Amino acid sequence: MPDYQYILFDHDGVLVDTEPLYFRATRKKMQELGVDLSQTEYLALQATGTAAWTAAAAAGVDAERIAAKKTERNALYQRYLRTADISIAGVPQVLEQLKAYCQLAIVTTAKQEDFNLIHYGEPTLSSASRDRRGIVSLVELVLTNQDYPRGKPHPDPYLHALDCLGADASNTLVVEDSARGLRAARAAGIDCAVVYHPFTADQDFTHATYQLKRLDELPGLLVKARTE
Repeated sequence: MPDYQYILFDHDGVLVDTEPLYFRATRKKMQELGVDLSQTEYLALQATGTAAWTAAAAAGVDAERIAAKKTERNALYQRYLRTADISIAGVPQVLEQLKAYCQLAIVTTAKQEDFNLIHYGEPTLSSASRDRRGIVSLVELVLTNQDYPRGKPHPDPYLHALDCLGADASNTLVVEDSARGLRAARAAGIDCAVVYHPFTADQDFTHATYQLKRLDELPGLLVKARTE
C-alpha cells in the first residue's frame, strides 16, 4: 500500500448526506415536465456525466421550460439543505485524525453557492465566515464546480487538485461514494477508496482500490500502511 501524503475527498455523500436531496429536488421538477426519472436511471446518467435533464429533452420538452425547472430545482434543493439533517456522524473527527499526517482537500462537483450554504449558512457567505460544521477548516483546499472546465467523471477536478497542492498521483488517495467519482479518480491515475452509501450502493465499484463500509475505517487503513 502506498504511503499517501494527500487525501482528496468528494463532498456530497462522503462528508455530508446531500445526494438523496439533490435527486429528490431534480425528480420533482422533472415530474412537473411529465418525465418520471427513477433513481436507477438518474444514477446511470450521473455515472457517465450526463445531465438528468437530457431525459426531458429526449421526451420533447423545450429548452426554455427545462431551464426554468432547473432554476426551480436549485431553489428547492437549497430549501431542503436549510431544513434537513445532512450531517454524517464522525466526519470532523476522522478529518482531524487524518490531518495529523496528510494534507486534505475537498474536490466536489457541487455549486459554490450550495457549498457555502451547507458550510457557512448562506449561499453568499464564504470561508471568511464561521465553519459551522467543523469540516472546511480542516482541509487545505476546496474545489467546487466553478474551478475546473469539466466535472466528474472527467479527471479535470482531481488533476487540478494535484496541481494546486503540488501533489503526485502516486502519493494521493481519493475518497468517493459514486461510480462517477471513481471514474474521475481512475482517469486521473489516482487510487480511490469508495465509502458505502445506501443511495449509490448498487453502482459498480469493482475497480476501486479500497471499499470501506464507513469513513471512520480510513484512518486505520492508512496507519496500517505506514507501519507495515
